[in-house]
Amino acid sequence: MSEFIINNKCVLNGEVSVSGSKNAALPIMAASILVPGKISLKNIPSLSDIDIMADILKCIGASVSFHGDLIIDASNIENSSAPPDLCTQIRASFLVAGPLLARFKRAQVPLPGGCPIGSRPVDLHLKGFKALGADYIIEDGFVKLTCSELKGTNIYLDFPSVGATQNIIMASATAKGTTVIENSASEPEITDLADFLNKCGANIKGAGTDTITIVGVKELNPCTHSVIPDRIEAGTFMVGAALTGGSIRLKNVNCSHLSAISSKLAEMGLTINEFSNELSVSSSGIKKHTDIKTLPFPGFPTDMQAQFAALMCQSDGTSVITETVFENRFMYIPELVRMNADIKLDGRCAIIKGGTQLVGAKVRASDLRAGAALVLAGLCADGKTIVNDAQYIKRGYDNLEQKLKNLGADVNYIL
Repeated sequence: MSEFIINNKCVLNGEVSVSGSKNAALPIMAASILVPGKISLKNIPSLSDIDIMADILKCIGASVSFHGDLIIDASNIENSSAPPDLCTQIRASFLVAGPLLARFKRAQVPLPGGCPIGSRPVDLHLKGFKALGADYIIEDGFVKLTCSELKGTNIYLDFPSVGATQNIIMASATAKGTTVIENSASEPEITDLADFLNKCGANIKGAGTDTITIVGVKELNPCTHSVIPDRIEAGTFMVGAALTGGSIRLKNVNCSHLSAISSKLAEMGLTINEFSNELSVSSSGIKKHTDIKTLPFPGFPTDMQAQFAALMCQSDGTSVITETVFENRFMYIPELVRMNADIKLDGRCAIIKGGTQLVGAKVRASDLRAGAALVLAGLCADGKTIVNDAQYIKRGYDNLEQKLKNLGADVNYIL
């Protein structure tokens, strides 16, 4: 069992460089299946989820290596069946379904795993594949897809699912004709995937809006691409500065991706200054209460609500979090209560009474963002905090221990 240990409270000050986005890198790695030839991906974070996706690609026949950049050559892939032992470890594994189906006219992919934060069905993915001309069955924990040809069509998503939008884009990139995805997800990670594929010769327009048009091309070619910065890592450090009363300058960020987070922090009394690819956040010590409601981009990200819950525990009044995306996203709250937080749950709402001094305790990370929230709470708590099951944190934060140490934290990660 791995542990993240925060020895005492601190004030975070200094500079930190934000790593590349996990949630952008994973679909782009899956999209490499569509590209015969050697692609080079820059700004890839060092994370366990990245390692697992690399192993999935290796198992189906791709060559994958790290030489500063991540080099993937999918020229010799012949296997259209993804390995179940790896795929069940990460949610993003299902993103290989679309490119495998497009390349081989068949695919066998296990139902995905990942953090236990709630139901994340693949029905919208399958609806898209079926509209493009594929048939499927779900059998023995696998989704088995076949088609004679993928043909462009109009697809309306009942919910702007990020994963479904990505899978449909990849399946459509080399399909015959034009595909239009309506009510598509508009997250920055969607735009980055489209940018990568367009560099490879795809014809994708509208990424970043709610309507994406893909004109199928016959083939794609290798390219070099740099993945966007991780907006959730950036937001986590911003909350760290707020919680500890510090001042941090973040390098390698896209400020437009952080608008919802920056807006709420400013509302709580933080000072935010934006530059071309940098951002500074500083605290005067005053933390006003606020409310948040998680929504698809450009709304407030569900991946940041746990970190904000820790911050709201230190605010000057009562705050409310309404979670609309994942029904089990409040599993961290009993752990914050163990640290002396005053939080009540009412369905999909958490009511947080601020002004209580957090106290160090032994707590458990139930998922990636829960782990990050508990680490942040430990940075402003009296005494030692030990976060068990800290391997979750390694799934989404590149070298978090050292980055926090560089900012003045007294922390250790123990395997």
